[in-house]
Amino acid sequence: MSTPLVQTTGVLHAADVHALLGDPPPAFLIEEVEDTATLAAYRKLRRQTFVERQGLFDHSDLDERDDDPRTIVLVARDADGTVTGGVRLGPVADGPDIAWWQGGRLVTLPGGATKGVGAALVRAACARAEAAGVLRFDATVQTGTHRFFQRLGWETVDRVTVAGTPHVLMRWPIDRVRRLASATKSELGPLLQGIGPAGFVGDDGAPVPGTELVAACDAIVPAMVERDPEWAGWCSVLVNVNDLAAMGAVPLGLLDALGARDRSFASRVLSGLRRAADAYGVPVLGGHTQLGVPAALSVTALGRTARPVPGGGGRPGQPVRLTADLGGGWRPGYAGRQWDSTSHRRPEELRAMVTAVGEARPAAAKDVSMAGVVGTLGMLAEASGCAALLDVADVPKPDAASMGDWLTCFPGFAMLTAGPEELSAGPAVGSVCGELTIGQGVLLRWPDGEVTEALSAGVTGMGAA
Repeated sequence: MSTPLVQTTGVLHAADVHALLGDPPPAFLIEEVEDTATLAAYRKLRRQTFVERQGLFDHSDLDERDDDPRTIVLVARDADGTVTGGVRLGPVADGPDIAWWQGGRLVTLPGGATKGVGAALVRAACARAEAAGVLRFDATVQTGTHRFFQRLGWETVDRVTVAGTPHVLMRWPIDRVRRLASATKSELGPLLQGIGPAGFVGDDGAPVPGTELVAACDAIVPAMVERDPEWAGWCSVLVNVNDLAAMGAVPLGLLDALGARDRSFASRVLSGLRRAADAYGVPVLGGHTQLGVPAALSVTALGRTARPVPGGGGRPGQPVRLTADLGGGWRPGYAGRQWDSTSHRRPEELRAMVTAVGEARPAAAKDVSMAGVVGTLGMLAEASGCAALLDVADVPKPDAASMGDWLTCFPGFAMLTAGPEELSAGPAVGSVCGELTIGQGVLLRWPDGEVTEALSAGVTGMGAA
């Protein structure tokens, strides 16, 4: 008996189509409300749900957050354009945004036609909050939806009462600070084991034994050199002078090592470097230049101080102060990542900032690096053998920057110090915004007294200096 042959070439089965294309698109779209008609449709859904069906409110569920112009509303629309669900979110506290938002009034049309809408709205709200630089995102949910939020990854905080009905306070875990610190600093401990003089391990610069010299060295990310050569040249001076400033050293001179594809490109990098060196009053002593190679730039700086200020000199109980230049704005092309407060400053203003630590001599000092304010505070605490508590609302911040971006960006001049000493730093302003404590890591304290964990342990793995 012969075996029948079945031709399968060119035939696509349902499983094959799914493997190629994935799940079909949802039967709804999420969008941010921009018109009054859509807002009215969302509020009508809320009234039908919370007032008429559930009886949580007597006449209306509208409150002061609906009147806050900062409140954002996201809605879901079906294929016909009908609003099938919505949610609101926005800053909790009055006054400046401190990266603490709350979501609420999640509602969907009843019935199977809205399957998946609620979960999609919650996920969209989380993404929208994180895109706005939020570091704490809360929601009070009815006990019946507690498990639903848990399945979406939310954490249970406490049981509360809203409108006389049991609710659960929940929090979306945001790990922006941890991811930044991990990406920039977490591998340093194993790599740099045994490097650095005693008492200054992991510091911004290194005292040269037997002298009053302090040496610092920083390299600029090659992609930044390629993308913005003049700015890279400026920053190569800026970061090194700030490293010396954090140790209380007066800058003496710079050595640069530059790789460039041609003379024209090298000239652009060096023009930014020379402008910064002139502005800070630091001579370029020499270095090395190589043409015909990929972009690369590093600068070594030499300074002098008889008594270097360590990054690990803090102790539990000491106040933490941030002194920062809030002038300027986001560097074009680096919004949310690099704050340029220096390129417009006069030489005397720049020099007043970089001499402030040497004059005040706090117990410990670290200039804010690519790990941001919170990550750098974590390094100061780690080197000091303790933990840190940061009061978010007390952090000095530019009006044009969200708190989330400010706490995780690279600023032009920002210095963290431990101890009671106040820095006199020209145009920079300072404020006590936390304290060193027993333990490890960094905690954020909010105006309602809640404390959230930003970093659970040391940033670099180098340990105490």
